[in-house]
Amino acid sequence: MPRIALLVPAPDYAERWLPHAAQLTALIERETGAAVTLHNWRDDPAALAGYDLVLPLFAWGYQYDPARWFALLDWFDAEKLPVHNPPRLMRWNSDKIYLRALEAAGVPTIPTLWVEALADADLAAARAHFSATRLLVKPPVSAGSLGTYVLGESEVIPADVAGRRMMVQPMLGAVQSEGEFSLFYFDGRFSHALLKTPKAGDFRVQEQFGARETPVAPEAGAQALAEQTLAALVSINGLAATPLYARIDMLRGADGALLLLELEVIEPSLFLNCAADGGAAFAKAVAARL
Repeated sequence: MPRIALLVPAPDYAERWLPHAAQLTALIERETGAAVTLHNWRDDPAALAGYDLVLPLFAWGYQYDPARWFALLDWFDAEKLPVHNPPRLMRWNSDKIYLRALEAAGVPTIPTLWVEALADADLAAARAHFSATRLLVKPPVSAGSLGTYVLGESEVIPADVAGRRMMVQPMLGAVQSEGEFSLFYFDGRFSHALLKTPKAGDFRVQEQFGARETPVAPEAGAQALAEQTLAALVSINGLAATPLYARIDMLRGADGALLLLELEVIEPSLFLNCAADGGAAFAKAVAARL
């Protein structure tokens, strides 16, 4: 019987992960015949030797300990473990500086200024550059909106991000008026899409902040942007094929065109319950790796 290790956070991790991991485990075991074992990604990786496949889909919290995370990816590479998505792709995706490479490849992204040590002068320069009064600031290594803030003209930089390497973007009104689109691809094939809408008065689209997820049929432009992003990812990273799984997030800009917000090929929530096939395409992609 094939053996799969599913990387998960510690049992006391703040976000609600165990029910999601249990559902994914049941799907994989039912559809592939493999046995799935949960492994805390912060534990000794030597225990992962001998598995037929390692899936990092619940390696949540890597943003709190990036040094340990990058060391784990290095270990995967050194030991040549069968990890998907590939460690070098996840390393590239762990720092949002990857957006600059995608932009250079022609993918339309949200306009961003990259600053090495965030200070008031950077906010003033960004407001002038974007002709915007409200700015979004976030760390390049982050997940779950950690360290992400919307700052108006009179607001000061929060202490936890002052002086840090940060991204600065104009706050797009579509975040709150329409929401964020997420498209899911398995082995390069479209599976399903969601519209994630924050609760009133918030801008965060994660479920722990009260956001709502609604399955949608994506417009043609959304699929075109997602597929352009995946093609650029393959080219930039010299991959032989598209990754096992990918989530492409996008927002509508002021002119109505969709812009890439983020590409997630590490540990995205897959929302397989929203897929028309219940996740069969994902399970088939996993089985192909075995």
